[in-house]
Amino acid sequence: MATVTTPKKSVAVNPLKQSQPLGAALAFLGLKGTMPLFHGSQGCTAFAKVMLVRHFREAIPLSTTAMTEVATVLGGEDNVEQAVLTLVEKSKPEIIGLCTTGLTETRGEDMDGILKNVRKRHPELHDLPIVFVSTPDFKGALQDGFAGAVTSMMQTLPIAGETRPNQVNILVSPAFTPGDVQEIKDIVEAFGLDPIIVPDLSASIDGHLADTPSAVTSGGTTLAELREIGSSVYTLAFGESMRAAAQVLDDRFSIPFEVFPSLTGLDAVDEFLQGLSDLSGVPVPAKFRHQRQQLQDAMLDTHFFFGRKEVALAMEPDLLWAMVQFLRSMGCTIHTAVTTTKSPLLEQLPIAAVTIGDLEDFAQQSVGADLLITNSNGAAISRQLHIPLYRMGFPIFDRLGNGQRCTVGYRGTVQLLFEIGNIFLERDEEKAHAQVHGWRTQKGDGKVVMGDG
Repeated sequence: MATVTTPKKSVAVNPLKQSQPLGAALAFLGLKGTMPLFHGSQGCTAFAKVMLVRHFREAIPLSTTAMTEVATVLGGEDNVEQAVLTLVEKSKPEIIGLCTTGLTETRGEDMDGILKNVRKRHPELHDLPIVFVSTPDFKGALQDGFAGAVTSMMQTLPIAGETRPNQVNILVSPAFTPGDVQEIKDIVEAFGLDPIIVPDLSASIDGHLADTPSAVTSGGTTLAELREIGSSVYTLAFGESMRAAAQVLDDRFSIPFEVFPSLTGLDAVDEFLQGLSDLSGVPVPAKFRHQRQQLQDAMLDTHFFFGRKEVALAMEPDLLWAMVQFLRSMGCTIHTAVTTTKSPLLEQLPIAAVTIGDLEDFAQQSVGADLLITNSNGAAISRQLHIPLYRMGFPIFDRLGNGQRCTVGYRGTVQLLFEIGNIFLERDEEKAHAQVHGWRTQKGDGKVVMGDG
């Protein structure tokens, strides 16, 4: 059991967490034909858009109600109405994802009342799904906003229907990249199941050239698929933060569910594949059995470099859980664990302590570690402490391929093993060379040592 602490600082120094609205926008980007709409100032939206563009290196659809000082005082109903009408006219979205910001949350906007009044004045909006999610950016983090958006989707979009025996719902937390989602989709389909993935980032911001330019998301979970979720036979939720959304489906449609906190590492993937086999009645395909043997061999090859290494982690709770379990299974010690927001998983972590804090806390606690794992903002800490950095989480803006990266399943775990293992290998070689150089140049007690004439 881990002790969870929160530093009593007046401000965040070198923030680790990203905002709830950004997390919600990321979730909405996994739906086809969607426009995320921030109810706030233009700066709130611009900041989130820049972060998403830098990470994915893709065009990101994102809009704003453009609240001004006057609108903030008098109320933003007119701004919401005008923004929705403009989007319908110019972008023609199939879904609008409406997110609040700190500005409008602080004012206390009655969003349900605003949407009701807008629809009453404009009957033509009757068939347009507007999914509202409360995302104050003065509390919580990216994971909270993402989970809140998915929960709102499950509350508003699915409808009841006749059960389809092979159809399953897949709810995916922000701990999983578009490449991870594609791997999950491929694995589930290999068991003869028909997955509806929410949100399906693998079809929207995975890094592909669309056939035609679009002002809204060009891929992802379709509105038709979202409507059919209520007909599924089972829900698989990946990441503890998806439990609430899965529970909504259970409450509304009596769809049972199971939560998988991680899909990285031998035990986690074994459990997932066994679950799919039990659900579908199909034996685990031979290709996955071979991939499992490849992972076992990779673990044998790399465990010499992982054993007894001390690793410092700073990331969202779902991702932190997955990485702690994976690294411990390879013989690493968790030197430091810093996260962004509260989660039921934190106290269950098999480490001494975890801090809900910022990158200043991370830098202070990471002295003496062998490896840092966090987002690209940890690069300065890496240089300061002379400790190598493995980039993981959001944002990663100084490396390419974030949309295709995969660290789940047997194949993804193998790739992760080799990437981190190579860092440890290189670090060990540097230390060995430095030690040998010290032996060669060291003199003492009048003895001639290697390197003397």
